[in-house]
Order: sequence, then C-alpha cells, then structure tokens
Amino acid sequence: MKIIKPYWKMITAAEWVKLYPEIIEAAGRTCYKSEDKITKDSVKEFIRNIIKRGHESVLEHCSITVRIVCDRGVTHEIVRHRIASYSQESTRYCNYSDDHIQFIQPCWLSPDVVGIYNMSWTGLYGDCGQILPSMTAAESWWFWHCAGAERDYNNLIKNGWSPQQARSVLPNSLKTEIVVTMNLREWRHFFKLRTAKAAHPQMREIACPMLKEFTKLLPTVFDDINVEEKE
Repeated sequence: MKIIKPYWKMITAAEWVKLYPEIIEAAGRTCYKSEDKITKDSVKEFIRNIIKRGHESVLEHCSITVRIVCDRGVTHEIVRHRIASYSQESTRYCNYSDDHIQFIQPCWLSPDVVGIYNMSWTGLYGDCGQILPSMTAAESWWFWHCAGAERDYNNLIKNGWSPQQARSVLPNSLKTEIVVTMNLREWRHFFKLRTAKAAHPQMREIACPMLKEFTKLLPTVFDDINVEEKE
C-alpha cells in the first residue's frame, strides 16, 4: 500500500483569475448603470462595497476549478455544497488491484508514514505491531486496517469480484481525486464553513491553505474571510 498526504491544485489559470475583478465590476455596475464611474482604481472599493451590502450575486459570473486529492470522507463533505460541479474518481470503475492502493495519512497521525509498504501477514490481522516506534497503539491499528483493506480488496478481485463489488471493504481513508468548480460566491460560502474551528481537521487541512492562495489571487473577494485558529 501507499500512504500519501492530501494536496490540491488550481486548474483555472491564475492569469484568468486575476481578470475576474474587472468582470465583477462591469457586471455589478450594470445594475446601477454606473459604468461611467469605472476607473483603473475603482474595482477594489466597488467589490468590497457590494460584498458588504450583501450583493454577492455578481460574484457568480466568475468560477474557479481545482483538483483536490484527499480521502473519501472529506469528499463526502465537499459534495454537499450544492452550487458546484464535480467529477470524482470512481471506485466502481477504477481497479485498484493493478497497483498499490493509496491511502491518505490523517493529519493527527503523529509520525510521518508517507511511503510504500509491502506488508507481510502472519494471520488474519497481521502482527498488529507498531510500524514505527513513535506510533501509538491507535495509530498502528489505523495503519494495519488500511493494509488489511488492501489485502482483502485484492483477494476479492482475484476471486472474481468486480471493482464495484470489492470496493465495499475500502475505508474512508482511501485516496480519491475530485475536480471541483464553484463560482466565487459559493467558494466564499465553502471557505466560511470549511476553515472554521468546528470543521473536520482533514477538511481544514485542505481548505485553509486553499483560502490563502485564493486570497493572494483575489484579495478583494476573499480577504474578509479569516481562518479561525484552533484553541
């Protein structure tokens, strides 16, 4: 099996995103017929004002697409955002027995276990010993569970089950990829929910750095959303 860390990548070209403020201002000023007030310096104040006034519908004219690599538990939360388009790696059609099955390392796992492991089994549950001396008993159990899921999945495939049948033994820690497109208004909603202290730690692991990058590209749209620090 292979253990990796989650990551994300922006698909929409950064140079396109940087043009979005002009689109937003042009769309927004149409509502007030104030196009004559557009100047080279007017866009920042205009966008900040309409956001403060709650006129966020104009943000829907622009969208950003990203690819997120994370575990399936996180994507179960991501796809709950209704105004979005999703394309996700399918466990029905992808046959994971062809290579090492990939799992996402939980962010609360104290040791770094990223890498490829070829496990040997002395019984139904392996030896269930510590993989690394620094691992707790719970962390070792997580590791062996993922290894066991890979073994069982491969055995089911070998014994005639299809990928859509064998996937039933795979855990939430399974690595998955999802391409997500949201308009800027929905991204704002996403970040407000998913960077909050109450959000799942693995969701924050993705959402917090993503918000920082979005803010660098579009400060007028996102810089009023503050990442809540954990207590």
